[in-house]
Amino acid sequence: MLLFFIAGCAGGQTAVEEKEAKDEGQTEEEKVRIVATTTAIAEVMNELELDLVGIPTTSFPLPERYQDVVEVGNPMKPDMEVIKTLNADKVLSVTTLEYDLKDSFVNAGIETEFLNFQSVESMITTIKELGGTYHREAQAEALSQNVESKIEEVQEKTAQYQSPKVLILLGIPGSYLVATENSYVGNLVKVAGGENAITGFNEEYISANTEYLHEADADVILRLSHGMPDEVVEMFNSEFKDNNIWQHFNAVKNNRVYDLREPLFATTANLNVTNALDELVDILYVD
Repeated sequence: MLLFFIAGCAGGQTAVEEKEAKDEGQTEEEKVRIVATTTAIAEVMNELELDLVGIPTTSFPLPERYQDVVEVGNPMKPDMEVIKTLNADKVLSVTTLEYDLKDSFVNAGIETEFLNFQSVESMITTIKELGGTYHREAQAEALSQNVESKIEEVQEKTAQYQSPKVLILLGIPGSYLVATENSYVGNLVKVAGGENAITGFNEEYISANTEYLHEADADVILRLSHGMPDEVVEMFNSEFKDNNIWQHFNAVKNNRVYDLREPLFATTANLNVTNALDELVDILYVD
């Protein structure tokens, strides 16, 4: 036990010494050791030209800047032990995961900041705040302007059309939920000029009830796959084939059912937003 204790102390001392050595000659903002636990955050930090000491484990490509950075596990279940070894000053997650992860971070003694990426607008605000915090105001402003310009372009383009009523389904392996306008994809639909078929809820997602959904009479159905996309699409196809009630939906009758795939469409806002809006406009406004 004593040997393990000594080894542990020696390892910790080495990590501190390495950190101090790296800090020499750096500005204050460059000394901050940041862990990004989601892909969306890592991509934003890259655009702000900030280094990371920890990145999420993901099947999606991350910026080349972080190719040799330590992976800290799945965004929904980060590896606390790995994070603790990184001597991070800041660990960043998103507010949509705060309910599920906050206790785990607290119990591990890891101070975490949950960033608001629940909508396009909140992401823009968060980017500007990060720019101020890390002295990257110019980069943050350029990034925000890019997204804001796309929003203006899309809204000008769609203003001439009647707003389609849209039903959004979030599929996970084995089941699916209904996305309200308070979800990220729901927000995207709103930005693109669409109207969510499901209203009156404060939650981002609600349980599915096909009878209730049928009454909403949507013009378009969007099916978002989250995790194991091929399995989720297959699940949706079986549901729409085997459950006869779907054949009575106008969107199904008119072949207005579309599958949205990650990473272009996700459960939190991200820098794919400009391309996602372009694709969404093409889907919602069929000539």
